[in-house]
Parts: sequence; structure tokens; C-alpha cells
Amino acid sequence: MLRTALLAAGQSAAIRRAVETLPLSRSVVNRFVAGSHLDDAVRVSSALAADGRHVTLDYLGEDTLDADQAEATVAAYEALLAALGERGLGERAEVSVKLSAVGQRLPYDGEKIALDNARRICAAAEAAGTTVTLDMEDHTTTDSTLDILRALREDHPGTGAVLQAYLRRTEDDCRALAAAGSRVRLCKGAYAEPARVAFTTRAEVDRSYVRCLRVLLAGEGYPMIATHDPRLVAIAASLVRRYGRSPGDHEFQMLYGIRDDEQRRLAAAGSTVRVYVPYGEEWYGYFMRRLAERPANLAFFLRALVR
Repeated sequence: MLRTALLAAGQSAAIRRAVETLPLSRSVVNRFVAGSHLDDAVRVSSALAADGRHVTLDYLGEDTLDADQAEATVAAYEALLAALGERGLGERAEVSVKLSAVGQRLPYDGEKIALDNARRICAAAEAAGTTVTLDMEDHTTTDSTLDILRALREDHPGTGAVLQAYLRRTEDDCRALAAAGSRVRLCKGAYAEPARVAFTTRAEVDRSYVRCLRVLLAGEGYPMIATHDPRLVAIAASLVRRYGRSPGDHEFQMLYGIRDDEQRRLAAAGSTVRVYVPYGEEWYGYFMRRLAERPANLAFFLRALVR
């Protein structure tokens, strides 16, 4: 019930105004969001790279129904990638892209527009010496996103995908994407989904995550293990050893601002650790999903407000 309420709050303009205008709450948001501007994203990426970690940057925005806004998002990614290239961060920092932010939901030719825009971002990433991962959103966009992924990989084979373990279909999707050259980020999933398409209990989602991870680790692709759950991190480390994986053929991923000590521990132990770093003005929906995802995040937020 709390998760549902938080996700609903993510759609509330009134609550957003309160969070934006209270100085204390905005300072807490900064734990999870790098900032509003390109310079913020580059600054945080540089610091993480210097600390031995990798980065995937997300310019926040989604569900645009405005072609001009989609174009502005593409331009923001092109500027970001140019900045990463200029600063020699291409080996450490890639970008994550939500297709809904670059036109996927436009009423006319949305999928084609999103593909064309994603191609531009992939070309800019290639010029900067890095890659793109397509974020996955709610289940209604899964088929479209995977279709666009297949088209992008014809010219940009390093393009990565995200699969969400809470969807019932994901184990089959993992089998389809576990081929050589494929990059797949496996996460639990953060959208409110109906039971007919998604597992609804934590135990079911965790079991699905492990099944999907086994498929990816047994395959020939590059698994990106995205979880903060200590139990799943331990299971993943055990499976990595069991399937004979070595540093450089997989990575762990965690969100900016969450379990920083664990990120450092994994990196110090020789694992590749990539931090998902969001930035931009449209941070509110992302922030509320982070609170809904994990009770500890909400507890941290509330404690900071009380202080």
C-alpha cells in the first residue's frame, strides 16, 4: 500500500511543488540526483571515475507527447556525450535512455521517431567512445523497446537493454538476449504493474531475478547485475563464480546515493561497478520511484526532514 501511495504521489503536482520548494527536502533529493545541469552530471561522473567506479547517466524525462521536447532531450544527450568525450570519460561513462523521452509515445510515428532519435544518441556515444543502454519502462512498452533495440544493434551492436525481473515474460526475454555481444541490465522493476503481467510479492520477484540471472550468466552476453539487495548481491557473486565468469565479462550496477559503501567494497574486490546517475530538471518522478522501491530510502528521507 505504501509503494502504491508513493507512486501515486509521483503524479501529484501539489506534492512535487512541496518537495521542490522545501530547502531540506531538496537537499535530500541531491543524494539521489546529481543535479539539474550537464556540469553536475560531468562533475559527479568524474568523481566516481576517480574513485574506481563506472557510470551510466540518465537525462531525466519520460512520457513526452511533444516532438520539440523529444528533440530537446536528444540535443541534451548529444551535448552530454560530447562533454564526456572531451574529458576522456568515454571509457568510464555511458548513457541510459528512456525511449518515451525521445518520442516513443508520440501519437503519430512515435516508434519511428524514437528509433531515429535513439540512432542519433548512439552515433554521439560512438563518437565519444562509449555506449547506450535503453531503459525499460512499464510493460506496455516492452515489445516496442525490444523492437527498437534490435534495429539499433544492426548499426550499433553495443547498445544495451534493461530487463525487469518482476515481469512474468522476462525469463524468456533473457534467453533471447543472452547471445554473444549482448549487454543486458537485469533489475527488479519499479513500475506499478497488474498481477496478470508481473509478480507481485517480494519473494516471487526475487526468485524470478535469480532464474533470469542464471540464464544471463550461462549465456555469452555481458550481464549487468542491477540490485542493492544484500542477499541478491551475495547470490549473484556465488553464481558468477559457479558459471566461471571473470572480471570484465559482467558488472554490478547500483543507483547513485544508495549503498555507496557496498559499491566501494565490490569495486575494491575487483568487480566492475557501474553507478546509475540521473540528472536534469525532471527529477521528481524518478525520486518518488526510488522512495517506493525501498523502505530504507523513505526512512532516510523522513529522518532528514525531521533533522
